[in-house]
Amino acid sequence: MSDANLHLSGELTQAGHRLAQRVYYEDTDFSGVVYHARYLHFLERGRTDYLRLLGVEQGSLVLEEDREGLVFVVHRMEIDFKSPARMDDVLTILTATEKAGGAKMILDQEIRRGEQLLIAARVIIAVINAAGRPRRLPEGLATRFLAGARETPGMDKR
Repeated sequence: MSDANLHLSGELTQAGHRLAQRVYYEDTDFSGVVYHARYLHFLERGRTDYLRLLGVEQGSLVLEEDREGLVFVVHRMEIDFKSPARMDDVLTILTATEKAGGAKMILDQEIRRGEQLLIAARVIIAVINAAGRPRRLPEGLATRFLAGARETPGMDKR
C-alpha cells in the first residue's frame, strides 16, 4: 500500500484506529445537520480502514482464506446519538476491538468532533464463509484485532 493510501486510511493507535472525515453537503439534510443514516457510512469507513491498516484485505479473504472464504457481515449494531454533526465539521471516527474470536467480533466505535462525543456504537460482526455459513475467525486474524483491544481513553464503554 502506498504512503498516500496509508495517510487516507487514518492511523492505528494503542487504542485501536483513528480516522478523520469532513462532513460534506451530501451528508446533511435540508437544515445542514448530518442525516442520521449517513453516520452508518462514517462508521463503515472507520471499520474498513481499520481492517486495511491491520493488513486485512476483505476482497482477498473471500477468495483465499482456507479456500472456504471468509466474510465479515454486520449482525447487530447499537447506536447512541448524542449530538448532531453539521456541514464542514471535521469528525474523528474511533474504532476499537472488544472481542475477536469464535464466529464473531465486537467493535466499539465513536464519532467525535474534537473532544465532544457525537455517536457511540457497538457493532457485532458475524464471521461467515463464502457460502454464508458461520465459521471461526482464524487465530492469526483474531490476534491482529485483539492487539489494539486495550482500554481506549475517551471510548464510551456501555
